[in-house]
Amino acid sequence: MKSAHKKPTVVNTFRRDYQLWIMIFPAIVVIFIFNYIPMYGIQLAFRDYDFSKGLTGGAWRGLFYFRQFFDSYMFADLMKNTIAISLATVILSFPAPIILALLINQVRWKRAKKTLQTTVYLPHFISIVVMVGLLNVLLSPNSGVIGHILSSIGLGDINLLGSTQTFVPVYVLSEIWQHCGWNSIIYLAALSTVDPQLYDSSKIDGASRWQTIKHVDIPALIPTIIILFVLSMGNVLSTGFEKVFLMQNALNLPVSEVIATYVYKIGIISNQFSYSAAIGLFNTVINFIFLYAMNLVARKSSDISLW
Repeated sequence: MKSAHKKPTVVNTFRRDYQLWIMIFPAIVVIFIFNYIPMYGIQLAFRDYDFSKGLTGGAWRGLFYFRQFFDSYMFADLMKNTIAISLATVILSFPAPIILALLINQVRWKRAKKTLQTTVYLPHFISIVVMVGLLNVLLSPNSGVIGHILSSIGLGDINLLGSTQTFVPVYVLSEIWQHCGWNSIIYLAALSTVDPQLYDSSKIDGASRWQTIKHVDIPALIPTIIILFVLSMGNVLSTGFEKVFLMQNALNLPVSEVIATYVYKIGIISNQFSYSAAIGLFNTVINFIFLYAMNLVARKSSDISLW
């Protein structure tokens, strides 16, 4: 005997949730215009771009520009620099907001907690240009505060932004300082859903604060951590262009030249549009592979995934 309940059709779903679809419609339009329509230009990576003939008028070159990039003397250095900065950022900056959220969650005085949250959120709203300007002022070996501190403890005049050994640490640590507080918001939201009775039970059982964090807070954060980590793998080679480009100088260029800055210099400055499009497409494909692989691992190991 057939069930009397019919599966909801797409039309019925739209009718039932039309208010939600109306709210999300502007976001769908923006994503379609700025993310999907530009995909038409991907073919530029496989053609010789000609100003007079447009995107589709140039001669078809296939994988020529990809092979040119792989055979380039810059390929190994670009991949090494990009992976080094990206992995350092993921390894150090990804757990930082988790730790910060766990610490803030342990603050019981509400006024102090709100003040602390506001304080750690504020650096996120500093523009990248201002942030790099602050780094240049503070880290200057001659006039910077940190430069004077290093000199006073006997380390000499160290140019932290001009050294190939300190560029990556400065980039990663400044990234953590600027965005750690803001990124902790989603983890604090996840912690706010924890049943207060679990905390009461842990107190009755004599659990210390560390034991409460280990057995109550961290398990509550695991689904959020997995999802955000999978998403971060989708940008593993997409090192932020603006900050790296602004921090670059002739002294740190051997370690600061990444794929994003190289694409800008090749495409916009040198007018090699097809070559830069091929490099950008290669970068995107690698990011997608990382995203798909990490999502597969998460689904197999924890049954939590994006799809």
